[in-house]
Amino acid sequence: MLPSNIKALILDMDGVIWRSDAPIGDLPEIFKRIEAQGLNYVFATNNGTKTPEQYVTTLEKLGVHVSTQQVITSAQGLAHLLGHTFERGTKIFMIGEDGMRVALEEKGFEILSVESAEEAQIVAMGIDREINFEKMREATLLVRRGVPFYATNPDKTFPTPRGEIPGAGAWISVITTATNVEPIYAGKPFPFMMELALERLGADIDETLVVGDRLETDIAAGQAVGCPCALALSGVSTREQAEAWAPKIDIITNDLASLVS
Repeated sequence: MLPSNIKALILDMDGVIWRSDAPIGDLPEIFKRIEAQGLNYVFATNNGTKTPEQYVTTLEKLGVHVSTQQVITSAQGLAHLLGHTFERGTKIFMIGEDGMRVALEEKGFEILSVESAEEAQIVAMGIDREINFEKMREATLLVRRGVPFYATNPDKTFPTPRGEIPGAGAWISVITTATNVEPIYAGKPFPFMMELALERLGADIDETLVVGDRLETDIAAGQAVGCPCALALSGVSTREQAEAWAPKIDIITNDLASLVS
């Protein structure tokens, strides 16, 4: 199914590679096919809960062996964006998990506790499976006070084997509702992660296929930078939604295995 001019892939993870940590298809066989076709690839995920090292470990357990340079997360995108805007040592009140914390600390930012939140110069938010009222309260008060508000991604849901659960965008919408302030997003559908992926691949735009399961983030991001795109029906968006999408999607496939068969 792959067009003959495609030389590289930018692959989403949740909904394309796995649902939660349950693999979608025979991943070792799928990646053998990808490598046999001489395709370079990177992963670009809006899920910033893990570090690249943790994602590499998860992939290895599923029989896929990659380097940390092949993994790009929205948390890395956020840290890079903030690193170009704010000085090292800037204090951040963060709602997020290890992947976000590590990415921000590597850029020299100071992460504040809930108790010290009032000192924050930035509010940064991603998915947080230990979210609570106290964190949401402090973020709301800071944003209402005018502290700059940044976020990893706007994904409203997160695919799991049992169905879709609230994603980062669902929690961010609470802060937006309470403040009337939208954050600046670093992840998809904004083009930054795609540009970073293309840079790491060293590939031309028209030779790089973006593969994702969500129209409003994965496909929109790929189209924003001018890459051809493939929607995998193994995650969130449906065929009916894909066929109605504009601009027209280059490929609609059941899953990654079907795409590279």
